[in-house]
Amino acid sequence: MIRVKICGLTNLPDALDAIKAGADLLGFNFYKKSPRYITPGKCAEIVEGFIKNSRDVKRVGVFVNSSLDEIQAILDSTGLHMAQLHGDEAPELVAALNGKGFKAFRGIPDESQIVTYARKESPTFLVDAAVKGRYGGTGIVSDWNAAAKLAKNYSLLLAGGLNPENVSEAVRKVNPWGVDVASGVEASPGKKDARKMNDFVQAVQNIEI
Repeated sequence: MIRVKICGLTNLPDALDAIKAGADLLGFNFYKKSPRYITPGKCAEIVEGFIKNSRDVKRVGVFVNSSLDEIQAILDSTGLHMAQLHGDEAPELVAALNGKGFKAFRGIPDESQIVTYARKESPTFLVDAAVKGRYGGTGIVSDWNAAAKLAKNYSLLLAGGLNPENVSEAVRKVNPWGVDVASGVEASPGKKDARKMNDFVQAVQNIEI
């Protein structure tokens, strides 16, 4: 089963639509320069809202160069399960999160990076497109051929320019543990499109590998 993470959620209706569509993981972005930035307080309200009104899903916070204390405080106050580290974090920070954190690489990591940041839990790490000065959500497609080689040995979460039209091809080429989408299912930055989210999840679920 290929898992689907819908990231960059900023409001309860979109979160409920993502869950209804069949998303396995929901992502909330705490990077203040992102158009999908959300405050911890707002995130907590959204989580409380969909826990009461829908099925439970894995909840992920996206952080860029935040301190361990800040990450742990936000996870605790919002009810999130995991931290996706999308900046220039040291391996020690991933280890300090005790299985609740995983590294997002901008570009394809080499083996030395993977060994340094790898963890036993799934996903092992995320691979996104490399865009100078940007920390995800760019809509740029990542290197599927290189990612496919990594996916043979690691539970890889594939991000970077995915959308309902190309995700089937991406999954067939890479065979990842899961796929991550933000801009590819939006009506505008920070506002999701329910139809696109549904089409994206259906495209993944209909794939036979």
